[in-house]
Amino acid sequence: MLVTLNDVLKHTKSGGFAVPAFNIFGFEDANAVVQAAEELKAPVILATNKVAIAHTPIEVLGKMLTELANQANVPVVVHLDHGNDYETVAQAIDVGYSSVMYDGSQLSLKENIKTTKEIVKMAHAFSIPVEAEIGSVGYTNPAMGMKEMLTDPQEAREFALETGVDALAVAVGTLHRMEEQTAPIQYDLIKEIESQTDIPLVLHGSTGVADEDLIRISRTNFGKVNIGTALRMAFGNTLRNILEENPEQYDRMELFKEPIKQVKSTAKNKIKLLNTHKYQTALQV
Repeated sequence: MLVTLNDVLKHTKSGGFAVPAFNIFGFEDANAVVQAAEELKAPVILATNKVAIAHTPIEVLGKMLTELANQANVPVVVHLDHGNDYETVAQAIDVGYSSVMYDGSQLSLKENIKTTKEIVKMAHAFSIPVEAEIGSVGYTNPAMGMKEMLTDPQEAREFALETGVDALAVAVGTLHRMEEQTAPIQYDLIKEIESQTDIPLVLHGSTGVADEDLIRISRTNFGKVNIGTALRMAFGNTLRNILEENPEQYDRMELFKEPIKQVKSTAKNKIKLLNTHKYQTALQV
């Protein structure tokens, strides 16, 4: 069933779990993630980033994902990841996304607050929750020119109060597109941020987070945990092996069978680490 971000985050703090947001790029991986969630009876977030909507028009992608969510027997959020302007966010809402992120993390604090407030006003008029970012989660490739800056707890408080966002992405040690699980999570910083704001926190770049840290993070105020590279690695590495072992094979459906199985397996593992299957228990409390 298609639900909003607020629907799945409202129980995360008291329930001791977090909900993974998996970056997906098409039907096959989106369907694999939903199947993983259904088998574990857990909610899940299907997220599309700038690369995905540049490859597939947001009108097409949005309609496909919302229909997939409506057919699922678990709560599914369809989320715009890292929307970088008013028009893109508005377009996502118009085609049925049930959650949006506006990313003004590269702006000054003042400008980020100003623009985020405008996004929140527009999205809330349609009852769509908004995630935004304070501090900046950088990328492993410095050539991308994206600044990296840990979140200041006082700025997190000011930003949350001024903008009225529903979820707050913060930088506490991760980077986007990490391939090794070596992110140095700053737990003292997390505690300081939690002392300044009680809205659900969001962790980006979570492929780089060690398994034991994912378990620990699920017990904090982090309600949403973004994972993308792990799925792409599962798919790409498996596909490379299939092609090497079967050089005569050219059928897309045959080639994708095992890679998609690995995507599903990776998604299930992350769901389990984040204790997301505790969602049903939380609803009964």
